[in-house]
Amino acid sequence: MAEKLPTTPRPDSGPAAETITAIATAPGRGGIGVIRVSGRGLLPFAQALSGKSPSPRIATLADFRAADGQVIDSGLLLYFPAPYSFTGEDVLELQGHGGTVVLQMLLARCLDLGARLAEPGEFTRRAYLNGKLDLAQAEAVVDLIDAATSAAARSAVRSLQGEFSKEVHALVEQLTELRALVEATLDFPDEEVDFLKAADAFGRLDRLQQRLAKVFDRAQQGKLLQGGLHVVLAGQPNVGKSSLLNRLAGDELAIVTPVAGTTRDLVRGTLQIEGIPLHVIDTAGLRETEDEVEKIGIERTWREIQRADVVVLLVDARSGCGEAERAILAQLPAGLARITVYNKIDLAERAPERHDESDGSGVGISLSAKRGEGIELLRQELLRIAGWHPSEDVFIARERHLRALGEAHRHIAAAQEQLPQLELFAEELRLAQQVLGSITGEFSADDLLGEIFGRFCIGK
Repeated sequence: MAEKLPTTPRPDSGPAAETITAIATAPGRGGIGVIRVSGRGLLPFAQALSGKSPSPRIATLADFRAADGQVIDSGLLLYFPAPYSFTGEDVLELQGHGGTVVLQMLLARCLDLGARLAEPGEFTRRAYLNGKLDLAQAEAVVDLIDAATSAAARSAVRSLQGEFSKEVHALVEQLTELRALVEATLDFPDEEVDFLKAADAFGRLDRLQQRLAKVFDRAQQGKLLQGGLHVVLAGQPNVGKSSLLNRLAGDELAIVTPVAGTTRDLVRGTLQIEGIPLHVIDTAGLRETEDEVEKIGIERTWREIQRADVVVLLVDARSGCGEAERAILAQLPAGLARITVYNKIDLAERAPERHDESDGSGVGISLSAKRGEGIELLRQELLRIAGWHPSEDVFIARERHLRALGEAHRHIAAAQEQLPQLELFAEELRLAQQVLGSITGEFSADDLLGEIFGRFCIGK
């Protein structure tokens, strides 16, 4: 029996019917440069460009020629006919030399042949519109490109392969079955059999909530792998902020001297703990000063604190928290996670330890940035604050995914509160199903699609 080819939407007009092209490789000098073309009926396009009609999915050596027949470049021509391509349309890949000038000449020739320059993310957007990817998978494409750690890359691959989408579809399927039971009860109110109890509808609802909680946890871990944790090192001058940054990073990122006020501007370093990107910012010492340059650095410190996920307040272990440190703590934003680090325990002859602060201001860590003693205690505390727990089945997720999962949970909880008013119960289930569908793009507004794909690079 012959294989049935999948159908692909092929609009006759509008932007999706146009041929698009872009350079797909990073700008600059390289051994290979790639230009992609996507549209309808691209064999004549390939013939005009190279004088050849390439066979599907076979690399063809070709000369890419200008309108006057002069050779622009020589390379490989690949043809992927619809629907067996990334976008679901006919796709050409021109693999030539990676020089900036030659790629621009070849791109100009593609534009002369009737293609237009692709918008950011337009190739992936067409893949989504043509059913090659759902919205969560499409977002995973750019998450894979932007992955800052190997753990984030592996999680993005899981989402790209559809693991996150499968979990969402399973939740939607459970909601659909539950809604069907409720609708049946509404349609036949006089039946002797209680459909809901007989079908264990309330047990299904409990199991649905449990599964939703597990998906939310895995997505939350994935969001952490994608965005990481923003940590600000704060404190008075000469308490060891720069030394701690260098110790955490394993490199001399910041200048360290015995002179108070050495750091006058922000010093940033990115490292990772168990795959989580940790964006650490060393700041100017917080103190009263008449130095104009130092004042600017202190103002920037407070701006960074407002945007931080965690503030690490460093104090000298020999003197402990004094009035100046308590004044800094009092000015920190409410609800901001904080760790008080008692540095220089090597000079105070103290052992590394973790303890809860007696004034309820958070956790205290005693360590020596100079010797590295107690650094692991700080790393583990940062992981605890982030809510990280090791897992091999994490999939990458975004803030909008977490919001949708959280909103679905609220609708399901509201459904339980509506009982025995089944009409309202059914409406809350419908709203939960709709918000889950927005994750994979079953219910998505054009403005949301524009926001998502507008953040992609051109050529992807």
